[in-house]
Amino acid sequence: MSQPTPLRLVVMGVSGCGKTTLTQALGAALGMRSVDGDDLHLPESVRKMSAGIALTDEDRWPWLERVAASLQHTGENEPQAGCVVACSALRRRYRDRLRELVPDLRFVFLDGDAALLHQRMAQRAGHFMQLQLLESQLNTLERPGKNEDDVLTLQADQLLTEQVTQVARAWAPDAEVSR
Repeated sequence: MSQPTPLRLVVMGVSGCGKTTLTQALGAALGMRSVDGDDLHLPESVRKMSAGIALTDEDRWPWLERVAASLQHTGENEPQAGCVVACSALRRRYRDRLRELVPDLRFVFLDGDAALLHQRMAQRAGHFMQLQLLESQLNTLERPGKNEDDVLTLQADQLLTEQVTQVARAWAPDAEVSR
């Protein structure tokens, strides 16, 4: 009997939408390895963002390669259920690049209004992503199109348990969901 294909998920959206929180919750609920894409940035990219400087595509391409490698990692200790990574994936071309690198990839887009995102970012302490970069991210964001049928859109202000349930129903309907 063949093993089911491990689920590969990217939780995407602008800073402050709840990517890391949902990624960790999905990892726990679905028995998946969870990775915060922020941990995959090069030190020079972190320094730029800490200084309030937006990343360029040249900064992002190698980062997206590391995100894809993390999604595909199949080490001995990886749960069979797969991997979920928090990654902004703001532009269609970034999502397309990840799709090229990771077969059967699925996305969860956390959509939220600017006031909520601003409030959440203002309350964060110790994160390198500066509040003044939120506007840049919102301007960069290309919301997933109707032809991106591998993207589930959720509202950032939904309860976390509701988000996890919706993701499980959409992308892991046969999974045992632990709460």
